[in-house]
Amino acid sequence: MSKTKQPIDEKTGQEAVDQTPQLDFTGKLDIDLDRVRTEFGHQSDLNFRTFCLGNTNQQAAILFVNGISDRDLIDKHILKSLMGDLALTGHDHSPDLPAPSYTAQYIKNNILSVGILKEVDCLADLSTELLRGHTALFLDNSPEVIILGTRKEITRSAQEPPSEILVRGPQLGFNESICDNTTLLRQHGQNTNLTITQLRVGQRVTKELVIAYVEDIADEKLVQEVRERIERINLDDTGYIEQFIEDNFLSPFPQVQSTERLDRVISAIMEGRVAIMLDGTPFVLTVPTTFNMLLQSPEDYYERWILGTLVRLLRYFAAFISTFGPSLYISFISFHQGLIPTKLALSIADTRVGVPFPSLIEVLIMEVALEILREAGLRLPKPIGQTIGIVGGLVIGEAAVQAGIVSPIMVIVVAVTAISSFAIPQYNAGISLRVLRFIAMIFAAVFGLYGVVLFFLMLCSHLVKLKSFGVPYISPAAPYRPQDWKDYLVRAGRCCQNIRLTDRKGDRIRNHR
Repeated sequence: MSKTKQPIDEKTGQEAVDQTPQLDFTGKLDIDLDRVRTEFGHQSDLNFRTFCLGNTNQQAAILFVNGISDRDLIDKHILKSLMGDLALTGHDHSPDLPAPSYTAQYIKNNILSVGILKEVDCLADLSTELLRGHTALFLDNSPEVIILGTRKEITRSAQEPPSEILVRGPQLGFNESICDNTTLLRQHGQNTNLTITQLRVGQRVTKELVIAYVEDIADEKLVQEVRERIERINLDDTGYIEQFIEDNFLSPFPQVQSTERLDRVISAIMEGRVAIMLDGTPFVLTVPTTFNMLLQSPEDYYERWILGTLVRLLRYFAAFISTFGPSLYISFISFHQGLIPTKLALSIADTRVGVPFPSLIEVLIMEVALEILREAGLRLPKPIGQTIGIVGGLVIGEAAVQAGIVSPIMVIVVAVTAISSFAIPQYNAGISLRVLRFIAMIFAAVFGLYGVVLFFLMLCSHLVKLKSFGVPYISPAAPYRPQDWKDYLVRAGRCCQNIRLTDRKGDRIRNHR
């Protein structure tokens, strides 16, 4: 066969490239449906339904996926409208089509009673919409494929977040539906400047992602930075967004706050932060994040300021004990016995008689056993998980003391350390401190108390250099901003309530950036 000669470009003298877009749909119903069957015919849950429009002979067809499309909406508002005798009366005939053919524009404007309508012209967009639960309408003599919003939402009701339980405060959290989550945010964060921007992430598994912020409070550079980092993500599994948008992936500290609580997210966006919601998960990410946010709880603001301050200071003390408790025990027992009071030193020495291991091995045995019990309690069914954790810890600790493997004082130190780690409101922050605990133990076993101080200084140096979306991680401690300490280590009372005003919070983030 002879090759068709392409026209010559007058400027370059070469064959011109045809820039006309090649559409996947021809407007011939039989040809278009055969092409769709060839592409998606192996999907057993994909339904093809052909019919005639009203009282005419014009052919049409709808495509939808069983289970994720609303069958009642399709039957009552789509098929009934398109197949009824009076559905197509009084229309304007198209002069380019043989009568009685009906255009997609007329059907959209006069017949279909569906809220979401749009058009696609390629198979890739068609497959995306079908997998989202929408219905595709094909018309004979029309190359336009109409997408009808028939997505069926299968969600659970908004309940108390199981990972962030409060004694006092709203018992309301997010669920797995991004539509429900944005609705909750609109209802409880009523603000005309609340902006919700929708994106799509992922290649093979494509999901909806929403960026929420208050327009007149959030920094525009921060919003743009969040959008750019999300758009750079190029992966099939969208569950790693938190790890791909953080500043320093080598740091053990979480630089993105993850929460299920609605009130925590509303408070964050009113402070000038940005919330990131992903379809399919109840956890919402807020950026930028500081270390003091991980040790604060919404309950601090539902109690009087004196009680809130005391509980907050207790959490900071618990975080310190959780990280440095076993390392201090190792350094005092192995290197600095003279710093222990005489009576206490004699009591500890008496309990360690017969223990065959040095203090580091003794601590490692108990800490590893405790971590295994903690992980086993999380993986077991809820009715028996807590029982295994409590009973297992008591049995193993008592058996280890009776066998002479560890000393009773060691069991007390490990128990206090474990209880302190449970006092941290954010689960991922607790994991970070648990990892640092083992590193501090190694420093203490090698250098003693000097090693603990050295590790503490290295940790402070890392925290000072760490940033979350341009905001210093330990602000307002560094850089030092004394006017912001009213809601840092303490929660100031009524005389300092203006610190909660949104304009002050927004200016704070802008200045830090």
